[in-house]
Amino acid sequence: MEFDYSPKVREMQARLLAFMDEHIYPNENTYYDEVATNRAKGNAWVPTKIVEELKPKARAAGLWNLFLPQSPRAPEGLSNLEYAPLCEIMGRVPWAPEVFNCSAPDTGNMETIERYGTEANKDEWLEPLLKGEIRSAFLMTEPAVASSDATNIECSMRREGDEYVINGRKWWSSGAGDPRCAVYIVMGKTDPEAARHSQQSMILVPSNAKGVKVIRALNVFGWDDAPHGHMEVELKDVRVPVGNLLVGEGQGFAIAQGRLGPGRIHHCMRSIGAAERALELMCQRLNSRTAFGRRISEQGVWRERIAESRCMIEQARLLTLKAAYMMDTVGNKVAQAEIAMIKIVAPNMSTRIIDWAMQAHGGAGISQDFPLAYSYAHQRTLRFADGPDEVHRNALAKLELAKHAVSAKEVEMPVTRGS
Repeated sequence: MEFDYSPKVREMQARLLAFMDEHIYPNENTYYDEVATNRAKGNAWVPTKIVEELKPKARAAGLWNLFLPQSPRAPEGLSNLEYAPLCEIMGRVPWAPEVFNCSAPDTGNMETIERYGTEANKDEWLEPLLKGEIRSAFLMTEPAVASSDATNIECSMRREGDEYVINGRKWWSSGAGDPRCAVYIVMGKTDPEAARHSQQSMILVPSNAKGVKVIRALNVFGWDDAPHGHMEVELKDVRVPVGNLLVGEGQGFAIAQGRLGPGRIHHCMRSIGAAERALELMCQRLNSRTAFGRRISEQGVWRERIAESRCMIEQARLLTLKAAYMMDTVGNKVAQAEIAMIKIVAPNMSTRIIDWAMQAHGGAGISQDFPLAYSYAHQRTLRFADGPDEVHRNALAKLELAKHAVSAKEVEMPVTRGS
C-alpha cells in the first residue's frame, strides 16, 4: 500500500489550505455570530449568508463535490484515498465542509442516489444536490426502539397501487432542520414477514410531502446545531410514488452498507482534522501561559498528553488511509473490518484530544471564545452516528473470531487416564 499523496492531491491540499486561511478561519466567529443573531430574532433555522457567499468561491477554486468517485455527474469526484487528506482539512472547522458541498448527510445521500437510484431519481434529486441548490436528510433511527439493531425499526412502508404509504416516527434526522432540506432517504419495513434482513427498504420522500411533520430539534450538550439541526420527524400516511423506492423491496440493509461505508470513513477523516486543530490550539495555549513559575508546556503531564495526542492522530490517520485504500481497491464489503476499526478509533481519539485541549485552556476551553466545546459536542455524537461503538466492536469481534473458527471434528479430544 502506497499512501504518499499524488502531485494532484498535494496541489489540491495547498489550494484548500489557502482557502481555509483566507476564507474559513477569519469567518469562524462571523458564522456563529450570524446564527446567534438569527436565533435572537426568533429563527435560527435559516441558511447563513457567510456560507452562501463562500460557496461560489469554493466552486471557482475547483474545490466542489470532491467526495463522489466514479460519477459522470460529478467528474471532479476523487477516490476515497485521494479525498481523505482534503476531507481532513475541511474537518478542522465543523461548518466548513458545507462550503465545498462535502458535508454530511448530503454526501452519503448523494452517494446513495448515485449508486441505487434510477435516472429519474438522479435528475430530480441528485442534480440539485450536486449543485448545492437543496439539502437532504437521512431518516433511519427511531425513538421507540433500540435502533442500533436496525431490524428493530418499526416505520411501515405499505404499498397501495402505484404508491407507498409511510407511517412512523424518526429522530436524529440530521439536516432536516435546514429549510433547504428538500428530500429524505427513509428506511422502513416493507415486509414484516420476510427474513430478518429482508424486511427493510429505503425510499425517497420529499420533505414537503403531505403528512411529514418536523416535531422538534434535538440538542447536543445544549447546542441546537442550527441551521443544520437534528430533528424528530413524524411521517403520517405519507404517500410517495413506487418509483421513489431505491433498488427494490427488501434491499434496505444492502443499501445501508453501501451508504454507511463512505459516510463512516468521511466522518473519520473529519475527526482527524478536528483532532489536529485541537492539538494545535492546545500547544499554542500551553506555550503562552505560565503557572507556578514556569510555562505550562514545560510541565510533565502536558508533555505526555501532547506526545500521546500526536501518536493517536498518526495511528488514526494511517488506519483511515488503509481503509480508504481498501474501499477503492477491493470494495466496501471486503474493507468492512477496516471501516469498523476506524469508526471505533477516530471519534474516541478526537474526543480525548479535544478534551485535553479544553483542559489546557482552563475555563476558556468550554466557552464560546474557542471552537473546542462545539467541536467536542460534534465529535461526541459520532460515537453514535452510523452505528454506535458497541455495534462496530461486536461486528469486528465476529470477523476476528471467524478467522480462527474450527469445526467440532478439528477440536482435539482430551486424553483421559484410566484408573
